[in-house]
Amino acid sequence: MLSEVLAWGLRPIYVTGDSWYSSKENLKFLKKQELGFMIGIAKNRQVSIVKGQYQSVESLEIEENGTIVYLKEFGEVKVFKKHFKNGMLRFYILFDKENKDLRGTDKTLFTLLKTTHWIIECYHRALKQLCGINKFIVRKSEAILTHFFSSLRAFIKLELMRANELIDNWYQLQRELSIDVNRNFILEQINLKLSA
Repeated sequence: MLSEVLAWGLRPIYVTGDSWYSSKENLKFLKKQELGFMIGIAKNRQVSIVKGQYQSVESLEIEENGTIVYLKEFGEVKVFKKHFKNGMLRFYILFDKENKDLRGTDKTLFTLLKTTHWIIECYHRALKQLCGINKFIVRKSEAILTHFFSSLRAFIKLELMRANELIDNWYQLQRELSIDVNRNFILEQINLKLSA
């Protein structure tokens, strides 16, 4: 998919992704395309401070502003760790095509990229949960494209409503509809029992 986007002429400064996109082949592809990236990595990925002496990334002491390491079978990257509210700890690598030695990169850049990545994740989740982009039973290409178009249009409508402060967040309409449906069902059941 990224190859197609690059063929369109789009040249992103950075690419972000979750750990399932961090294969050495994907990372080498990004490097060859001269793209910077911030991508999650599994806690058992092998890194070294001294080239040739590898350890898992989870056993590494990672500084607040990240630690420059050699990622096995890739090269030099800067690794960051992020603690989440639920107690989870995740690791991310940063590669900056402009600053190849990575000494000029700090937590500010990582935080910006991580925030941007989270916004993209929220968008994809809303497209699936609220706009049903992944729920279709059609098979013909034209019908599939119509479904995708309709889902994207529904999301744009939600975002416009949120931007115009008609709703507080994307999930408000779904929640209010669900409450109305449940209330009407309960009232219907009560009326049926009272009339019986």
